[in-house]
Amino acid sequence: MANPAGYVGRRYFGYIANQLGWKNLVIDWIKPFGVIFINLLKVIAIPLIVASLIKGVSDLKDISKLSVIGGRTFGWYIFTTVVAISLGLIVVNIVRPGYLMQEETRNQLLATYSDAAGKKIELAIEQQNKGPLQPLVDLVPDNIFNAATTNTNMLQVIVAVLLFGIGLVLIPEEKARPVKLFFDGLNEVILKIVDLIMLSAPYGVFALLAALVVESPGLDLFVALLGYAVSVLIGLAVLILVFYPMLVRIFTGKSYSFFMKNMAPAQLLAFSTSSSAATLPVTMECVEERLGVEKEVSGFVLPVGATVNMDGTSLYQAVAAVFIAQAMGLELSVGTQLGIIVTATLASIGAAPVPGAGMVMLVIVLGQAGIPEAGLALILAVDRPLDMCRTIANVTSDATVALLVAKSVGKLGEPHLKNWDDNLPQ
Repeated sequence: MANPAGYVGRRYFGYIANQLGWKNLVIDWIKPFGVIFINLLKVIAIPLIVASLIKGVSDLKDISKLSVIGGRTFGWYIFTTVVAISLGLIVVNIVRPGYLMQEETRNQLLATYSDAAGKKIELAIEQQNKGPLQPLVDLVPDNIFNAATTNTNMLQVIVAVLLFGIGLVLIPEEKARPVKLFFDGLNEVILKIVDLIMLSAPYGVFALLAALVVESPGLDLFVALLGYAVSVLIGLAVLILVFYPMLVRIFTGKSYSFFMKNMAPAQLLAFSTSSSAATLPVTMECVEERLGVEKEVSGFVLPVGATVNMDGTSLYQAVAAVFIAQAMGLELSVGTQLGIIVTATLASIGAAPVPGAGMVMLVIVLGQAGIPEAGLALILAVDRPLDMCRTIANVTSDATVALLVAKSVGKLGEPHLKNWDDNLPQ
């Protein structure tokens, strides 16, 4: 993993810049390089999904293999998501952070973030008004090129690409070969572009973290929301440091240190970008080159997981819903909290793999539980740093499932380690 002192140094730079009144300097002259770095990763996300999914599906050569891999992938994804939500509910009911918030702080947060909360609520209401089967309709794009113009439509892209890949499997091999060779070559080109983008990682991560520190709310708001943040972080820590390594150890025999050390590059980037989609290229590199999962599995499991498997987001939604209820003096019944598990699971499947998308889905969870949506304003102050942390859980879960599925179908080989240290922030 990268030198921890380097990370601390970047955080101290942001703190020092804040104390010296350099906030505008950091925002105007340093943050843009972080934005450019994220944009470079985002611009390659959809091409990577298209090329890797088509290659992964077409390499199966047998539609029955796709059925086996797909079934096991979605089974594990649903299982880990339910565990994450349940864990979040357990932690928030033990810590009870909502009762630590003073009324004055609550009113201040509601006033400060009421406009932002209102926009999220409007988006969620618009989505709810489309009808119960609209999410199913939204899975199928009416124009693949329109769907591919934004990262928020990745689920539509995945459906279209899966159909294309299945078509390649079903047609005679001699006719499919030229198309497969094209996408094999495209996949190699995209992976090489990813390597080039990662050369800028030290500078991009530095810019992102420096901007995060200088833009953070005042200390008093962090203190008021400390209980909530700690609840989320405890849940995420149990997932990342205990649950996922335990699954890997039990079902693949790989050690704790092997898994965590080799996932460190993707986890660090996930923390920096708050985007599973932006981190996807690095996640695929880690899983294939460092963990030994064959591309036939990783090319299917990881792109799908970046869109439908949001364990960290699901856990946060459970904690946030109960926290808001507690802060507003509402008691949630066991039945209501069980409903949160179902709703948060479904909401996580539809969440876009980009920063802040979980906020919109949270409004749906709040509505199902009968919690006033305006309470969303209570957590906006600390959402960004927690978003960074829960993205680590999202990508770690994707990698875990890739390992489990690969082991179950005999596609887990020896890793081909790369020298990541040259590209990691120091």
